Amino acid sequence: MKLLHSTAGIALILSAAITPLTASAVDIETARGVVTVTDHPTTLAVFDIPAVDTLHALGVPIAGTVDKLFVDYLDEVQSSATKVGSLFDPDYQALSALQPDLVIVGGRSAGTLDTVSKLAPAIDMSIDGNDLLIQTRERTLQYGELFNKSEKADELVAQLDVAVDKARSAVAGKGKALILMTNGPKISAFGPGSRFGWIYSELGLEAAVDDVAIAGHGDAVSFEFVLQYDPDWLLIIDRTAAIGQEGDSARQTLDNELIHETQAWQNKRLVYLNSADLYIAGGGIQAQIRTLNQISSAFTIAN
Repeated sequence: MKLLHSTAGIALILSAAITPLTASAVDIETARGVVTVTDHPTTLAVFDIPAVDTLHALGVPIAGTVDKLFVDYLDEVQSSATKVGSLFDPDYQALSALQPDLVIVGGRSAGTLDTVSKLAPAIDMSIDGNDLLIQTRERTLQYGELFNKSEKADELVAQLDVAVDKARSAVAGKGKALILMTNGPKISAFGPGSRFGWIYSELGLEAAVDDVAIAGHGDAVSFEFVLQYDPDWLLIIDRTAAIGQEGDSARQTLDNELIHETQAWQNKRLVYLNSADLYIAGGGIQAQIRTLNQISSAFTIAN
């Protein structure tokens, strides 16, 4: 799905995503279909980091969340909210004690929906795929409607639009790029249609390789592969850093003779993206704006 710019286009998309019912309920388009949710829930538990990101930006109080959010700009939420387990393993006792009137899961925690919904109303707000930006917009406006924060949601979406336009202008005509993710000494590539494919499709950034296999953690490739396609730019995500593990950093992994031969290395066009923003919080509106601004800065400097 391509990003829509016109007000009419966005309104058309969102008319199916948010449907007010009464003063006390609203229909929300979730990852599993339309769900009727009590309007303006006050005690909220969130097991999805992109959702925490967007809700925090909207100023929605979060009563409970996972034990580690990974991104430093959510430290305020991390310190104030009750810990109710991890992304994959909710603490059902803590969740029950919290007595939330809504639980939000998504992404890595989506598989817990059926279980947590036995304790409280729950929705799956997973976002992913090549149309990530349009999903980010939809989720932001949906949360704004649900929590009586529509004016703030409109402001955030406007900021996202500005960041998208700046990034598009910055990358235009700058050559071909390849998105790489390092995981210690291993590397994988992401092309159009992948989880990070929106960087190509929505920004108009030309892909150095079109036929990369689509997989959750990318298509495992070699340094020889990178040199063979010799991209003008390398956009790099360090998974080890994103999840806080020890191991070789992306800079260490890519500092080798084969990568040194690439145009990207020789022209100093390796962009080390904020990996937690992309890999952990991607789809949250703050993470998206931060990533877009980082891309804009890197490509603008290359003028």
